[in-house]
Amino acid sequence: MTDRNDHDALPQATVVRKKRTRISVVWIIPILAAVVAVGIAIQQYLSEGPTISIVFKTAVGIEAGKTFIKYKDVNIGQVTAVQLADDYSRVMVTAKIAKSAAGLMVEDAKFWVVEPRVSLSGVSGLGTLLSGNYIGFEAGKSDSSERSFTGLAVAPIITRDQLGRPFVLKALHLGSLGIGSPIYYRRLQAGQVVGYNLSDDGKAVEIKVFVNAPYDQYVSPGTRFWNASGLDVSIGAGGVDVRTQSMAALIAGGLAFETPHFAPKAEPAAAHTEFTLYGDQLAAMAQAESVATRYVLYFKESLRGLSVGAPVTLLGLEGGSVTDVGLDLDPKTLELRGRVEVVAYPERLIASLSAAQKVANEAVATDGSRRQELIRRMIEERGLRAQLRSGSLLTGQLYVAFEYFPKAARVKVNWRADPVELPVAPSTLPHLEQRVTSIMAKIDAMPLEAIGDELSQSMVALNRLLKDTDRAVRRIDADVTPELKKALEDFRRATVSADQMIRDTDATLLGPDAPGQQDLREALREVARAARSLRVLTDYLERHPEALVRGKN
Repeated sequence: MTDRNDHDALPQATVVRKKRTRISVVWIIPILAAVVAVGIAIQQYLSEGPTISIVFKTAVGIEAGKTFIKYKDVNIGQVTAVQLADDYSRVMVTAKIAKSAAGLMVEDAKFWVVEPRVSLSGVSGLGTLLSGNYIGFEAGKSDSSERSFTGLAVAPIITRDQLGRPFVLKALHLGSLGIGSPIYYRRLQAGQVVGYNLSDDGKAVEIKVFVNAPYDQYVSPGTRFWNASGLDVSIGAGGVDVRTQSMAALIAGGLAFETPHFAPKAEPAAAHTEFTLYGDQLAAMAQAESVATRYVLYFKESLRGLSVGAPVTLLGLEGGSVTDVGLDLDPKTLELRGRVEVVAYPERLIASLSAAQKVANEAVATDGSRRQELIRRMIEERGLRAQLRSGSLLTGQLYVAFEYFPKAARVKVNWRADPVELPVAPSTLPHLEQRVTSIMAKIDAMPLEAIGDELSQSMVALNRLLKDTDRAVRRIDADVTPELKKALEDFRRATVSADQMIRDTDATLLGPDAPGQQDLREALREVARAARSLRVLTDYLERHPEALVRGKN
């Protein structure tokens, strides 16, 4: 048996109550899931780009979840919502932008809807026929970020990274030009029109153009721009002139530029330089004359067909132009006559001389006194006169020609007048018209009706004569022709008989062995022998004349 004291010496166990935890182990799983979800959300938030809004006038082809935003053909965002704005006049497009493109969302960034467009200037956006419309994007240069934008109605013509320079052209009217109209340099497309607006004073149109590189280096301060739209047809004293740049310019309009050969060499023009837009190439490339002299001409004939800008020629070479056409009333005689003001360019005429004479007479163009003396001698000594002439019978355009008229009456020119009046010679056109009128009057005076009646009667008589002739020919063919054939046959037989007789005669008398020929030769021999005997007798009698009395010894 165990001792009781031993039991008391043993250590006694103490009951300790178990502590209860406030969070159960079961909650660990939801807490971990929540932590993971928060981490994923934070990671997704940090990996996603910004959300932007774009306002368009219309949302043609834009759908939420389908339409992308592209920059350089790379998707940088996607449309997430499309809804009307608060005023119902525009469309609000919400899009999510990729984080890699978040830095591109700045104040001057541009958005526009890319869709297939067919115009006279060309075709664009063909790729959207299969992929659908998308929103185009152009990066800006601002440093301020932005999340709300206003979309463009049309795509910009020039992108920010396109090489070249913009210029401004001033014209009186826009014509057939439009945004995207081409610009040509030596018939190569070198740029396009990017915009236009009315000037501040409302008297001109400012056309903004962009010339691509490397053609922009050929634009200098002396470059001339002109309107090359459509078909340029001009009718003047020189005839009909037709000019165009290309088929695109013919249909959609366009511009062209070139630097004249007389323009001084200079560095390329700076961006946004202003130029004057000329109406055509002829006006654009016209050289400004440093020396110009004004004269006035008075004609006593019609000036119909003579217009401002008509050429003035000297011996057929153009040396000026008409600046004004009007009337002049003499206050003393009350005579009304035509007044034509012209301007002469001496440098053009000096340029027509040979190289040696050009150097020797260069001072004539700039020295007024020498030029006046030369013209005085040409007028007073050679009979130089101005005359109206027709430049084209088709159009009736006139021009002023200075030619020599040696038989013209001598005149004195008042060189102190301003402008100086030069003498004129009557045109041959009125005389030509008078002659034509006289001829037409004579034609009208002719009894054409009686002549027509007589001609008709003559035609009837001729027709009757032809019928009689036809009957006579038929009668000859039926009656005379057989007899004629018989006579011809008899004549042929007679001809054969005559030929045979000639042959027989030739054989009998004329042939070398013919009997007649032999007898003739024998007779000729006898005559020759008799002639010799007679010659011997005469010789003997000359020596012995007494033989006629006494006889031969």
